[in-house]
Amino acid sequence: MVGAARVNGAREVILGRIRAALADVPDAELTAALPLPRAYERRGSLTPAGVLDLFAQRARGYRATLELASESSVGVAVAKVCDQLGVGGLVVPPALPAHWRPSGIDVIEDHGLAGRELDHIDAALTGCAAAIARTGTVLLDGDGSSGRRLLSLIPDTHICVIRAEQVVETVPEGLARVAGAVRSGGAPITLVSGPSASSDIELTRVEGVHGPRKLVLLLVS
Repeated sequence: MVGAARVNGAREVILGRIRAALADVPDAELTAALPLPRAYERRGSLTPAGVLDLFAQRARGYRATLELASESSVGVAVAKVCDQLGVGGLVVPPALPAHWRPSGIDVIEDHGLAGRELDHIDAALTGCAAAIARTGTVLLDGDGSSGRRLLSLIPDTHICVIRAEQVVETVPEGLARVAGAVRSGGAPITLVSGPSASSDIELTRVEGVHGPRKLVLLLVS
């Protein structure tokens, strides 16, 4: 509690200094009222096929496993992944499409499972809100088929289904896809680029430090 008090105290000091610095600024000059120049590239130029090829390349570069599937075969593809990885149980968001759920696997819907309960489940199966080709990144918005943020952080394996139309080329395009969820409901956006990894310990790559050790992406077209 002492540490928390120190953090909160420092926060109030910083915010107090900002308020003092802005005290004599006319309302018309506040940042919210000023136009923001956006000279950076906001839209890509690749063809749809080129966007998907780039996403696959970048995602695999981050050591994610990427498989192709059709909409009707997602459940079969998930079952195959589970068999290869020895996954016996899956946690899924309640809104996950029924035909994405594999047969022969124990499927558990997440209705507010505690972290310790999720820790005993082999893998999570989710959809996503968007994906970015240039960075090989998947965006989860904490709602619908994305599920709660905990699903992408605690189980050792994350299997994520991405529809081809959800993949965009640039970061601004990807953020635009989730902007509505942030503005309307304050959605917590999670950006996933490959399995969780750290190279802080003697510059040796260690996976699974802050999240899943394995990330499997099923690209559906």
